Order: sequence, then C-alpha cells, then structure tokens
Amino acid sequence: MKSLFKHLIYIIVLSTAASCTQTPAYRTMEGGVWNTTFHITYRSATPLDDSVRAVMRQVEMSLSPFNDSSLISLINTNRSMKPDSLVSRILLASQDVNRHSGGAFDPTVAPLINLWGFGYRNSGIEPTQEAIDSALMLVGITDCTLSPSGDIIKKSPETEFNFSAITKGYGCDLVGEMLRRNGCEDYMVEIGGEIALSGVNPRGKEWRIMVDAPIDNDTSVVHSRMAVIEPGTGGVATSGNYRNFRRTAEGRVWHTISPATGRPAHTDLLSATVIAPNAMLADAYATACMAMTCDSAVIMLVGVPDVEALLVTVDTIQSPDSLPFVITTTPGFPKISR
Repeated sequence: MKSLFKHLIYIIVLSTAASCTQTPAYRTMEGGVWNTTFHITYRSATPLDDSVRAVMRQVEMSLSPFNDSSLISLINTNRSMKPDSLVSRILLASQDVNRHSGGAFDPTVAPLINLWGFGYRNSGIEPTQEAIDSALMLVGITDCTLSPSGDIIKKSPETEFNFSAITKGYGCDLVGEMLRRNGCEDYMVEIGGEIALSGVNPRGKEWRIMVDAPIDNDTSVVHSRMAVIEPGTGGVATSGNYRNFRRTAEGRVWHTISPATGRPAHTDLLSATVIAPNAMLADAYATACMAMTCDSAVIMLVGVPDVEALLVTVDTIQSPDSLPFVITTTPGFPKISR
C-alpha cells in the first residue's frame, strides 16, 4: 500500500512537471473600443481577455475626452485637478514630444480640434479667424505643470486636453505591460492601427507589419500594401491625413491641426510610420510629423534617440512603372520589403 502511494505521488509529480513545461499557446482576441477596432495576439498558458478589457476600460475612464465621466473630462471642465498616474505620465510624455518637435505636437489644441469639427464638440459651423485666434490663446502644453501637491495647473482655466493622438499608442503599451506582468513575452497589440510588439510571432519569427499605402478614397477605407517591415520589440504607429478630413467652403481640411496657425496643417506629407521604444511615443511622433514638412520631420527625428520613421510624399515626377509616392526613411529605419 505504501509503495502504491509513493507510485501515485511520483505520477502526480511527473504530470505536474510536464504541464509546467508545456509551451503556452498563442491566443487571439479582437473587437471594438474607443470608436475603433483592436486585434491582439499573445502567448499565454491562460486566457487574459478579461484583463485586457479591464485595461482598456481604465484608459477610457482616465483619458477619453469623449466620455463626460472620464478624469480628463473632469480636468477639462475644472471639476477636478487631480491627475491619476495615466494622465500624469501622458502629460509629461506630451511635453517631451512637444519640445523635440518645436511645438508641432500639442494636445492643448483641443479647442481648435473642436472648432474644425474633429473633436468631442462639433458646432457644425466653420470657424472664424476671431474664434481661431481666441482658441490659440489657450494652447501651450509646456505652460501646464504638475504642482508639488500633484495637481494639474493649466495655462488657463479654459485650456483643454485632447490626448487622442497619443492615447491609442499608450493603451497598446498598457495592455502590453499587463501581459508582461502575467508572464507573456510574445505579443502583438494593435488598437486602431497603433501597435505594441514583443518577442516573436506564432511562427517563432519577428513580427511582420504591413504599412498601408496612403490611398485617397472618399467612400471607404482602403488597405493596400506599400511595404512590410520587421520592427522588433517596441511600438509602431502610422498617421495620415488622407482618411480623416472634412469638406468646407474652401475645400478639404484635414484633422491634423497646426498649433502654430490654429488651422489644419497642409504639408507635403501623406503619411508617417514611426517606430519607437514604445507605442505611445510612436503615436505622438507620427502625429507631430503630419504637422511638418518631410524635410523638417527627418531633421526632428534624427535628433530623437531610438525613434525612426518612414515618410511618404507625392511623387511629382512619376514614371509609368513606379508607385505614385516617394518613400523617405530615417537612417535607422528597418529594411522594408514590398
């Protein structure tokens, strides 16, 4: 009997050891969040879908200006000046990108985004120059600070934040951080086109990311492969004006607002794909590029450590066999394939 008991224990120990050494399976989840879609692939012994959704909910309740109950909405309307860790982190990151971009990236353009019909309030009326000048007086992310007691001190009580140009990337990072806390080293988190990557894909190779061609289409979103890259661990984000625009009496206006003029930015760039140590920075720098010329964007990015970009402009001297685009990459951008 004693020998049989020892034998049973030995079998249990062997079974436990075998289960511990099994390779965790890759899991996928997808759906909608923040008025966009998400696709996530991660390798884990247990499903973590509920935890992913909890992180997404946390991001929304902290940073979504479209949710009247979110913390950033309370700050925008001066009902609270106490940021949480998410607001504080994204504020400081935004100020850093603002400095590197010479002011091209500034989430306090929120009132101007609203004026032009791309924000969380839309009057439906084209803004007057007087309204633009008035809103410009409120812009200045570097004029907003965190007090010693932890309160946010805004440039003006009427200053508002719209961190949408950095939040999706930050959300990808936060999901990735949660996956890492749960032992996941291999994952791809994509939310609305912004991506956080770690480790390898289900084939055991580096993640391959398709870069869309900036195809202008008035009626639908068109995905056409322009390039494929293997960026490694970090963040990837693409920003472009070709899909998010409005028609006005003056013609099309695009959603990237220049903090310098208060008007939609018009530059030679069609799109910018940025890779960075995390998706939050990739998201922010991709937006900054779209408020700049291609040459200015290259100069900016060369001065930022570990941030690289693929920039697309129109080919003004197009040959019949070439793409209608010119692709410019910064020196450290990974090899691209077609």
